[in-house]
Amino acid sequence: MGVGKTTVGRQLARALNRPFQDADRAIEERTGASIPWIFDIEGEEGFRSRERGILDELTREPELVLATGGGAVLDPDTRRKLAERGYVIYLYAPAGHLYERTRYDRNRPLLQTEDPRARLEALMAERDPLYRETAHRVVETGNRPARAVVREIIRPWREE
Repeated sequence: MGVGKTTVGRQLARALNRPFQDADRAIEERTGASIPWIFDIEGEEGFRSRERGILDELTREPELVLATGGGAVLDPDTRRKLAERGYVIYLYAPAGHLYERTRYDRNRPLLQTEDPRARLEALMAERDPLYRETAHRVVETGNRPARAVVREIIRPWREE
């Protein structure tokens, strides 16, 4: 959450001349509702069910650069599909960086708590091992510009 999946994904797709899709935006487009609204009405489990369905569909698209939601890795079947159907890059940043990027963002339902920084740290503790298990490659974003992250991602392909 806040690591730059959408920004990096869009730029990566442009650099590779491939289509791009953001799973959260796809859910919003299909439902006509915002992610926070879906969380309010259906709860996190309702949202995760929708997310599983859209990711099953999108991971079947050839050559697609896909930005998943941060919680996509919580579902074992989704982790398996991501790893089997594509090349997964885990964009990593420490929780402190993520907090700085997201602390004023009201469109992140999981951070609407008394202590969003502690919530981010708890999410990272839970999800980081799952991201690493699923990813073919880990790329640190830190405070780097998206262009630099994209260059690091595509460097191995260009060197071939």
